[in-house]
Amino acid sequence: MEITLDKHAANEASVKIKLEEADYQPKVDAKIKDYAKKATIKGFRPGKAPFGMVKNLYGTSVLVEEINAILSKSLNDYLKAQEFEVLGDPLPKEEETDSIDWKKQKEFEFAYKIGFLEKIPVDLDQKLEVKTYSITLSDKEVNEALDNIKKQYGKMTNPEESAANDFLYGDLKAEDESFEETLSLPLKEMDGRSVKKFLGVKKGDTISFDPSKAIKGDLADILNIGKEEAEKLTGNFTFTVQNINRTEEATLDQELFDKVFGPGQVDSEEAFLDKIKTILTENYQKEAKVFNEEQLKESLIKAHPLDLPEAFLKEWLVRANEGKFSPEEVEKEFPAYAKQLTWSLLSNQIAKENEIKAEHEDVIEKTKEMIREQLASSGMGSQLEDNMDMFLENYLQGNEGKNYMQMLTAVQNEKVLNFVREKAKIKEEKIGVEKFKELLEN
Repeated sequence: MEITLDKHAANEASVKIKLEEADYQPKVDAKIKDYAKKATIKGFRPGKAPFGMVKNLYGTSVLVEEINAILSKSLNDYLKAQEFEVLGDPLPKEEETDSIDWKKQKEFEFAYKIGFLEKIPVDLDQKLEVKTYSITLSDKEVNEALDNIKKQYGKMTNPEESAANDFLYGDLKAEDESFEETLSLPLKEMDGRSVKKFLGVKKGDTISFDPSKAIKGDLADILNIGKEEAEKLTGNFTFTVQNINRTEEATLDQELFDKVFGPGQVDSEEAFLDKIKTILTENYQKEAKVFNEEQLKESLIKAHPLDLPEAFLKEWLVRANEGKFSPEEVEKEFPAYAKQLTWSLLSNQIAKENEIKAEHEDVIEKTKEMIREQLASSGMGSQLEDNMDMFLENYLQGNEGKNYMQMLTAVQNEKVLNFVREKAKIKEEKIGVEKFKELLEN
């Protein structure tokens, strides 16, 4: 067997593997002999068919199977022994494989394309400059959350006359009879002038208006209708009221406190507001933590640009996904993929150079933390600790062990980020919720 490497570009190469008969024939013959011992062929007792006949029937398929096994192991071992980092998987040059005559050839040559990086240089002494954020809540966010809770736990009523923020249920018709639909009309989504027509109306009343001018925002989303139907809502329309729906806000009393946070958790309006503020703060700080980590990754990636084999990786992504993604789709999503790949390569290199490892105990603790958050958010927190071992085992053994490996990677990446953070020049800034939302949108 002969394996040769041709680095025809800075980050792409071809690998050729030449096989002679001596490399594969002993294994092929042994496999056919094993087939012969078990084969049932008409005219012969089981296992008594001549070797030549069995070889004639199964020889080609066994040859292909054994050569593929030899190629897979040889190529894998060869690439593992190299100092460069292989990216993706080797791609067979199919045009050369298609020309093989499996019945007549004794010697074979196979070629593969590979993408690689010679080195992944990491320099954390250059002092990455990173800005991180902590979120400061204002009364506005707390009051908005309180209003939402009062509406969520409020009760539905059907008043005689409409008022601001009501929903009017009725029939919307075009005057030229080109459109007719029964739907719910949210008055809070209407502009200031137009909404006046809908205030103080009763069941059976009919109002004339132009939906495209009166309703702010996306008509399809607001009215819960199709895009094509929404495009028709321009011109003169009438709306006949069938019913008026109003949500009366819940009262701030012990019944509401118990519904929201559980019996006995909160016993006063002040404690209720404090609890809301605490939860909001925790949620925003979690979002800020994720955002800050992404900022740190961005800084690390920007400081360590890698010369990725883009053409190879794009071809590999198309072929590896077996038609799930077109070349155009891969082209569109490639920048995000390249960024994630760069981070993964840098993270692994930092871990390797600094002996950063994810231990089994770390995986257990991180998984427990994840399970606690999931169950608490679903209201099952009280069932948690008594059944933690069961939840833990079911998750880590699920998905054919992939869940465990994903958690192992997550723990290592977290340790790497903490290590990088210690080396970086961090500038922390306190900002309000509105400013933070702007950062998330950019």
